[in-house]
Amino acid sequence: MNKKAEMILEFMKDDDYVPMKAKEIAMILGVPKKDYPEFLEILHHLEMEFKIGKNKKKRYKIIEENYQEGVYRRNKKGFGFVKLDGKEEEVYIAKENSHNALNGDKVLIEIIEEKNKVKSAEGKIKRIINHKKDTLVGTFQNNTNFGFVVPDDKTFGTDVFISKKDFGKARNGHKVLVKITKYPIKGKKAEGKVIEVLGPPNQAGIDMLSLIKEYKLPSTFPEKVVEEAKLYGNKIDEKDIKNRVDLRKDIIFTIDGEDAKDLDDAVKVTRLPNGNYKLDVHIADVSNYVKEGSILDQEALLRGTSIYMLGRVIPMLPREISNGICSLNAKEDRFTITCTMEIDKKGNVVTQEVYKSVINVAERMNYKDVQEILDGKNKKILERYKEYIGDFKLMAELATILKNKRQMQGYLNLDIPESKIELDIQGKVRNISKYQTYFSHEIIEQFMLTANEVIAEKFYWLESPFIYRVHEEPDIDKVKELNKFLYNFGLNIKISNEKVYPKEFSKVLEEVKGKEEERVVSNLILRTLKVAKYEAENKGHFGIASKYYCHFTSPIRRYPDLFIHRIISKYLEQNYNVSDKFIEEYSKKAEDRAFKSSEREKIATKVERESEDLKKAEYMEERIGEIYEGIISSVTQFGIFVELENTVEGLVRFENLGDEYFIYDESRKILIGEKTKKTYKIGDKVKIKVISANKILRQIDFEIC
Repeated sequence: MNKKAEMILEFMKDDDYVPMKAKEIAMILGVPKKDYPEFLEILHHLEMEFKIGKNKKKRYKIIEENYQEGVYRRNKKGFGFVKLDGKEEEVYIAKENSHNALNGDKVLIEIIEEKNKVKSAEGKIKRIINHKKDTLVGTFQNNTNFGFVVPDDKTFGTDVFISKKDFGKARNGHKVLVKITKYPIKGKKAEGKVIEVLGPPNQAGIDMLSLIKEYKLPSTFPEKVVEEAKLYGNKIDEKDIKNRVDLRKDIIFTIDGEDAKDLDDAVKVTRLPNGNYKLDVHIADVSNYVKEGSILDQEALLRGTSIYMLGRVIPMLPREISNGICSLNAKEDRFTITCTMEIDKKGNVVTQEVYKSVINVAERMNYKDVQEILDGKNKKILERYKEYIGDFKLMAELATILKNKRQMQGYLNLDIPESKIELDIQGKVRNISKYQTYFSHEIIEQFMLTANEVIAEKFYWLESPFIYRVHEEPDIDKVKELNKFLYNFGLNIKISNEKVYPKEFSKVLEEVKGKEEERVVSNLILRTLKVAKYEAENKGHFGIASKYYCHFTSPIRRYPDLFIHRIISKYLEQNYNVSDKFIEEYSKKAEDRAFKSSEREKIATKVERESEDLKKAEYMEERIGEIYEGIISSVTQFGIFVELENTVEGLVRFENLGDEYFIYDESRKILIGEKTKKTYKIGDKVKIKVISANKILRQIDFEIC
């Protein structure tokens, strides 16, 4: 709110104020004639925000009621919730109180019933401040003289009416992009015009293109951005080597997935004479090329993160940077920022140093080959890398120490398998299975976690402007709710004085390690925890059981990493004696960049999840009638969710549970048969048949066999 608006509100709040017309207020406040239109605009905004209103005589007065702003999240059944600005809790909005708001709209609400022990607060939407979407993707339906677009997003709230003149080249059943020209009001549907025809829904690539258009993802780089990226070529500037520590003779490795192209981290471990370990984590010096405020930087900030959709990647930086000069390719000189740590036999970091360096990676390794080396059975692999076997065994030794130390601190090692979705050349799903991980993955994870912690702690104590990776403690009410589920397994998370510690979660995870219910319990805990985000203030990381944490290790694909690289570089260049002006400027930038990066990360996570759900439904469309064994992952008042061994999850609705009527016991989160007293609870093994699957709805239905 600007100062002029504050002045008007203060004037109206005065005890002697009586309702006045706009001209009267302007006269008393001494508003110049030339500023009167602006004054009216401010009054209008205050009215729209329900801070002031007019009485029957059109005189302005303060509105005493307490209205609050938030974002509306609509359920496809019509009701919804509003997440209030700056608050954790959500307010329930009944369908009749939704004021035609659409999913994602910024709204102003009135609380009509306060929160109590039984249920959340209930509200009524008073005004839509702004609509989130002005375009959407859906399926076009031609009714000759008019048409409709049925949105892919089933929570959106309305089909979109299309008049014949606005069909464009749309054909019946095709996926289209629609511009909304009128939003729904008083029961009428939204109206719009087709601005792009994407193609038939089953055509290769249309599903992923639909997601790109739905979320307005920047799928191509502007020509100017690519041109700037090409300026750096593929060779380092040798004049800059003198300003760096030359580590090109060190035996350094990258360890990544077999299909990885942007390699931004490399490692080396040596044993010191005192028996301690020296861990070098080298991270691509992306900030050396992507300068603050450059065209490249502006584009990177706009994207915030790389997005990994099935069959395609939407990178944060052009491939000339991400796969070229900044990728730590084997046998090529590359500029890096190095974090060197001395670590004792208990996993404690004894000393640390951060500096600019130049490296030359000896070998580009992948997780599978490193694991083969550690297992010692594949003679071909052992022979190929025989000179490095000792290096990898030393890495495994240190990683084991670091992991054990973390687990003692309460590090939450959630064993939730990722889905491996294999596509054919046409983009159709060939197979879905669990993504196989090895201890070699753990090596890199432990090394990166350690480097991230060291960097975060170092710059925290320097009182530097910074971006931290924050994961706050879970809500106690949610932990209590979780314990209701865990009771079915004879488990419980201890709460002390309305506070919970990571160690308590860790104990539960350790207890189910290797058991059939491990996956379900891990998922339940994940749902209970808060979502990690970026902040300019250090608040610790609950999941890692760490007081200091940041993202330093992936500047090619995450903007916060790139941002803190700039700060680190500045401190190194100035010998840790930076100006107050720099601190002030970058403290403000840190807040802005942290918020924007968190928002972009939310979108990336949603798109990646939806692309998986879409492909899983597509895969099961061809398996109607097939029988599988699965485990109950969730019990709700409308049915049970069952997860199969291949990570596909589907819903068994009440009507598909058999002939018996089942009652939902909310307190114990189980279903109970009315006659036989048969129960269904989380963790139970069940046999199901696939009865339907819909790629568009991203929905899979099972029935109990």
